[in-house]
Order: sequence, then structure tokens, then C-alpha cells
Amino acid sequence: MLLSACAPERDRADLVFIQSAEPETLDPALVTDQVSMRLSSALFEGLCRVNQAGRPEPGMAERWEVSEDRKTYTFHLRQGTTWSDGKPVTAQDFAASWQRALDPSTGADYASLMHVIRGGKDFSEGKIPFSEVGVKVVNNQTLQVTLENPIPYFVDLSAFLTLAPVPVATIEKHGSSWIKPANIVTNGAYLLEDWRLDDHIRLRKNPSYWDASHVKMATVEIKPVQDANTALSYFHTGQCDLMMDKGMVPPTLTQKLKQQPWFHTGPFLGTWFIRINVTREPFTDARMRQAFALAVDKKRIVEKITQLGETPAWGLTPPGTGQNYQPPEGLDYNPERARQLLAEAGFPNGKGFPRVEYLYIPLPVERNIAIELQSMWQETLGVTVNLTKQEQKVWLKSMRELDYHLCRSSWVGDYNDPSTFLDMFITGSGNNRTGWSNQDYDRLIAEAASDPDVQQRNTTFQQAEKTLIRDGAAIIPVYYYVGVQFYHDNKLQGVQGNLIDDHPFRCMSWK
Repeated sequence: MLLSACAPERDRADLVFIQSAEPETLDPALVTDQVSMRLSSALFEGLCRVNQAGRPEPGMAERWEVSEDRKTYTFHLRQGTTWSDGKPVTAQDFAASWQRALDPSTGADYASLMHVIRGGKDFSEGKIPFSEVGVKVVNNQTLQVTLENPIPYFVDLSAFLTLAPVPVATIEKHGSSWIKPANIVTNGAYLLEDWRLDDHIRLRKNPSYWDASHVKMATVEIKPVQDANTALSYFHTGQCDLMMDKGMVPPTLTQKLKQQPWFHTGPFLGTWFIRINVTREPFTDARMRQAFALAVDKKRIVEKITQLGETPAWGLTPPGTGQNYQPPEGLDYNPERARQLLAEAGFPNGKGFPRVEYLYIPLPVERNIAIELQSMWQETLGVTVNLTKQEQKVWLKSMRELDYHLCRSSWVGDYNDPSTFLDMFITGSGNNRTGWSNQDYDRLIAEAASDPDVQQRNTTFQQAEKTLIRDGAAIIPVYYYVGVQFYHDNKLQGVQGNLIDDHPFRCMSWK
């Protein structure tokens, strides 16, 4: 199938990029996975944008002022910025797009990120009209945003995809089909030229983009390839120039690949963990969830399977996130205590344990981890966990609908602050996807959000995280990610390891 995508009848793109799955959507308000975000962020740009170092910089807004109390941001949009249909990008576009993202009927899992805006949460809950939310259109070129509390990461958030503008009139006209190449209207560095499902997506440089002169890759082609060995073969034969998915490392070749000059790694804010559906028996009992967590030998997984220098995760939030946040100690490997809790939950030595399933995605490393987890739970607890492989789109749907018992998961920080990890598990968050709800946790997260004292804020976050990973055991943190990029750095430039693992195509060029 991919060989046909490289057939002579179509010119090779300037940059050919392989990733591990088909994007779920390109709608900025709806994307939640890294695969989809890479493409959507090439098509849409917010007030700020991310540079190759993973840091925010001016995007649609050329400058901004911040009030003395750090609550009000006044953004000034660039003159002459337009959508791909020629219409100007205005402050009203941002206001309408943010209203859409906050509207529960849109189904934006990231809507809770915008609750830092004054009245954002109340609007989402139907308590106030949008006119009372802290988003004010001063004029076509000026947007004023007022926050509930001063937060250290709002500029970073302004570069995040959920806050990017979308063509609301186009969406109203075409409905869910608005993201098709024939309908889509964008404001980012690239246009969507072609999308053939499970074959390729082709992007073309947007000539009306405000910074088009610095975009060197005129065409970018993205190919979804799930098999790591096939993807590596494409890279070796020059049919692709860049790969960045951690799952694209064939486990049997890890040690050999680490020695290659085109194999690049680096730390970033990402954690691989297991979600537990707390609404489905037998995991409604916290003791059962704790038992499963205590039966996982994290060191065994990173040393035997992943082998990229990952460290076992004792918390969800990577150490050093934000202003030197350190996560609390979670539930480490303790077989004896695991068996004790299993017995207390009514299943001594696994006797009478029901049928449960663990979901994973079709990548070799994920399969190997799944088999290892299955073995650990069998050896330690005497229980059988069935393994179920699902394509990424189906897996995301299963998580969202809580149609699982145990599920592999991961999270990459959207900005450098503990809240990007911990806000996920507040009650009602679209990214919670565990069914877990805890009033103490919600209260602690709210307290941290309003605390200007960095040290006390970190302490409050630690208390909340302890509730999540120890007392509630709604998730099982397993390891902290190491970023991986396959590319020849003597040829391709503009790819730089960074904390949020964001690598804009517009920054890349050939030497």
C-alpha cells in the first residue's frame, strides 16, 4: 500500500514523515493524541506558536501586554493575517472558536484547560452566557483575556492547539466534513492538499501564511505505518526522511539502533502509564487497583523491553516539571502486599477472579509490554488478564467510552507545568477516561491553581497526586518516556529534542 504512495506518478514531497497511526481528527478542538496534533498544528496556529525548542513564541499575535496582577492579557494580532480562503483572521475568530471549544456539545476533551479563563468553567456548565466569560473582543486586531487566577503558563497555553482559531462559518456549513481537503480552511503554515485514508496525507506550504518566507519544506507527506520493521525499511531506503514515534523502535533492534548516528534520543515530559476503569468490576474496589499496581515490576519493563534509557515512574508527573516539581512516591513493586490486598478484596490467590481485559495498540513494543504485564499479574496475583489489540482510533474510542478494564496509555505534557498532567483527572475532565472522581483531589487541584506561592503550589500538587496514584490508584505510572527521532542530522535541520516533544514541520529544512 505504501509502495503505491511512492509511485512515480506523484512527485516525492520535500519531507516524508512516517508516524505510527492514522490521525483521529484534524479539528483543533477535538484532537487529543500526539499523532493527530502533529498534523493539526501544521494547519492551524493560535495566538502563539511553538518553536523548534518547544517554547512558545508570537504566532497570530505579534505582541501582548500583561496586567500588573498577572490576570489580564491583551493580545495584538498581526496586520494582514488571513485564512486560506483570503478572509482576515480576527479577534472575533478566536472568541468564537474558544466559545465552541468550551461548549459541551462540541465534545472537546481539552475544554477544561480553558477553565483558567474567568467564567470558562461556569459557561461550560451552563451557568452563564459566553458574554460574561473573560474573553473580550476589543477590536478586530485586539483580544483581551482575563483569567480566574494568575498562572505561570498562560503564554504556553496560548500556543496549545485547543486555543487555535477555527473557521466557524465553514464548520457550520459542512459539519463534521469540514476537515476534508475540499472543505477545510486553515490559517497555519500548511494547507491540506490530499488525504487518502491509511495511505498518506499531503500538506502544501500556505503561501498566505504570515511567516511563509521562513517555511522551507514546500510539501510534506505523512504516511501511517504501524509495523516498526516496515517503517525502518522505508527510512533505510530513503522513502522517508523522519520518524519520531517511540513505538517505531523494533524491540529486537533497540541496542543496535542506539549506536547509529541517525538515532537521536532525549528526555521530555512524557509518562507511559496504565489506566484503570474504576466503574467496572472488580476495579471498583481501590484495593484491587492497588494490588494490580503493586504487582507491576517497572524496572523489569524498562530494562527488558523498552531499553532506551527510560526510568521507572514513581508518579504520573515527570520529576522537575515546571518549577522543579517532584512527584510523590507511588505504589512500587511489592508482590507480598499485592497478594494481601487481592485477598482482602475477596480473591485469595486469584480464586474466583472474573474475566478482565487489557487494551493495547498494534506496535511491537506495546505488544511486548502487554505480554510482560500479563505474566506479572499471573505470577504475582494468580489471575488471568486477556490481551486485546485495538487500532489507535478504536483504542481512543474505547478509553473515551470507558469500554475497558485496563488500558495502556501515555501523556505528553502540553506545556511545562504539573497541571498539564494532574488537571486531567479532575471530575468531569474529558481526558480523565477512568471514571475516577474524588472531591479531595478536585479541591487540591483548585487550590494549587489559585496559589501564587510556587513551593506551596508544588506541595498541594503532591498531595493531589498522592491521592491519585496511591490512595485511589486510578492509574499505574510505569515509566518516563525518552524522546526518539530517526533522521540524518548532517542533512536535515530544525529537528530538536525538547520537553514537550513538539517538532513543527515549518522549522525543518535541508542543509
